[in-house]
Amino acid sequence: MLARLNNIEDYACRFLLAVFVLLLFSQVVLRVVFGIGLAWMEELARYAFVWFVFLGAAHAAHLSAHNRLQTHINLLPRKVANAILLFVDIIWAVFSLIIAYKSLDLIGLLTEFPYESPALGWSLAYVYYIFPVAFTLMAFRVLQVQFLKLVRGIEPGNVDDEEVKRITEAAPDAADDTRTVKMGG
Repeated sequence: MLARLNNIEDYACRFLLAVFVLLLFSQVVLRVVFGIGLAWMEELARYAFVWFVFLGAAHAAHLSAHNRLQTHINLLPRKVANAILLFVDIIWAVFSLIIAYKSLDLIGLLTEFPYESPALGWSLAYVYYIFPVAFTLMAFRVLQVQFLKLVRGIEPGNVDDEEVKRITEAAPDAADDTRTVKMGG
């Protein structure tokens, strides 16, 4: 159960991306084949994409996969590099929590002075709930990665290297075949 909860962003991102793609595909088919478009479908796809992006940012923080300028950090001694990264991640977590808190003010205003989305008629307060959720998750995940690294000694791996390793281990013959394929014919 805890492992599933630990990957909540991953599952949510998969679901939201599937919804986004299905809605856009349906919209394209409706426009091309039947010559009609549904505004609610387009709006829902937009909201699914926005939620996907923000939860994806939290998921990237969980994987320690955010882009950083690591070259200069890697040149430093390990303890100094870890101290700098800890300091930067604390700033990042504080910033994320401030954004989450301030977004609650925005949601409060949207609740007090309702504004509905044009096609679906939803209160934008509900749509904007992604901000406190995603930024709180992001702050938690950034601190979680630092905790695992500094307290438990678990070093986050390079996501790209792990993906390449996973693919090549799953199909070692396919990896060998790609080296023997000749170009142009």
